[in-house]
Amino acid sequence: MTAWKALKEGNERFVAGRPEHPSQSIDYRASLAEGQRPTTVVFGCGDSRVAAEIIFDQGLGDMFVVRTAGHVIDSAVLGSIEFAVTVLEVPLIVVLGHDSCGAVKATLAALDEGVVPGGYVRDIVERVTPSILLGRRDGLSRVDEFEERHVNETAVQLRDRSSAIASRIEAGKVAIAGVTYHLADGRAQLRAHLGDIGEA
Repeated sequence: MTAWKALKEGNERFVAGRPEHPSQSIDYRASLAEGQRPTTVVFGCGDSRVAAEIIFDQGLGDMFVVRTAGHVIDSAVLGSIEFAVTVLEVPLIVVLGHDSCGAVKATLAALDEGVVPGGYVRDIVERVTPSILLGRRDGLSRVDEFEERHVNETAVQLRDRSSAIASRIEAGKVAIAGVTYHLADGRAQLRAHLGDIGEA
């Protein structure tokens, strides 16, 4: 089974209210002390309602999860994901966004009202801004459209800013899937992908 298919099936179980809670037995937990072999990197938003292991019905050792508000990229994010794909040889990176994203809404408000948040929240807004500007250039207007665009732009940035990721996509060893999560019904929807994710 491909990594993407496992996530897709896990999300279907979660949506249906029939999670299996795999990879959580006492014996399996003990076996992970020897090392990890995750099949997916999830780079997602830090929103407390979007817990990757739960919404994809995965268990211990299945996912290497990196989270920031608005899934904004910095050097620590790139280093973490590069570690996963080069050292752990993880074949799939999922960029996970969601509806009602506070980072996207804050960025839209800052651009529309000319008021930028203070402190380090400003940095988040500044990193989301290019996605919003590109979306507006292409005629987008709804918040959900900007959320999807930001997911897709984040995937492109991961490829373009990391030669380690780009070379593995080119070699067919890694793929990136852009996914949005719907808070109300729990469904994770594939929006775009770079490289071969197998059965979409």
